[in-house]
Amino acid sequence: MRLHTETTGAGPDLVLLHGWGMNGAVWETVAESLSADYRVTIIELPGHGHSPFAGGLDSLRDWARACLSAAPDRAVWIGWSLGGQIAVQAALLSPRRISGLVPVAASPCFVQADGWPHAVARGTLAGFAATLRDDPRTTLERFLALQVRGSAEARPTLRRLRQDLSDRPDPDPAALDRGLELLRETDLRDRLAGLQCPSLWLLGQRDTLVPAGVAEDIERLLPAARIRVIPGAGHAPFLSHGRESLAALAAFLEQRRD
Repeated sequence: MRLHTETTGAGPDLVLLHGWGMNGAVWETVAESLSADYRVTIIELPGHGHSPFAGGLDSLRDWARACLSAAPDRAVWIGWSLGGQIAVQAALLSPRRISGLVPVAASPCFVQADGWPHAVARGTLAGFAATLRDDPRTTLERFLALQVRGSAEARPTLRRLRQDLSDRPDPDPAALDRGLELLRETDLRDRLAGLQCPSLWLLGQRDTLVPAGVAEDIERLLPAARIRVIPGAGHAPFLSHGRESLAALAAFLEQRRD
């Protein structure tokens, strides 16, 4: 199985991974800006956008390996939400291939757990799972609304997310189901210390899915990490606060050029 990719620009390689239920269209503005100095590869996750979904893609490792198979040999990986978790997993699997890591509105553990309060309630994702198989479109719409909740730019960001979703084929229901399970099950907290590349964690100050308070938890688990909280942003800071997000990215990437 070969995942769908789109590549633009020239220079050091960057990989962009979108989040659950979305597709590569969410990165178009970011890719356009970064492609002036970098070769940017957008990878659509299994069963999302134009990428197929095959049997056997049961774990986060499976999804990370599928993305590694479609990615340049060595790159900085930028992943949003579920894409951020996949990028972290890829860096743990193949540290030689990833020179830097930028999880955006992502967390090593997406749901609340003992000693991990800055996360989404497990019941919230369970509610999505309960309705997903009967009504995937409505479930996606509810998830989009949750992503922008609290953002200073909620309405225009929601319009953009809806447009990007409609610009590509609907995600495969089986991929949505498995991807949601990955969000519910994944816990990379004990493995963060094994990361060998520099990382920048971009968070939204008003994110209700990955609360900004997780910054302190990430710093405790990975003291070398750089963390930037974007004021006023929700779960999609690169859309709602593009200038601030790109400035943080540019500063980090400039130090990674090789």
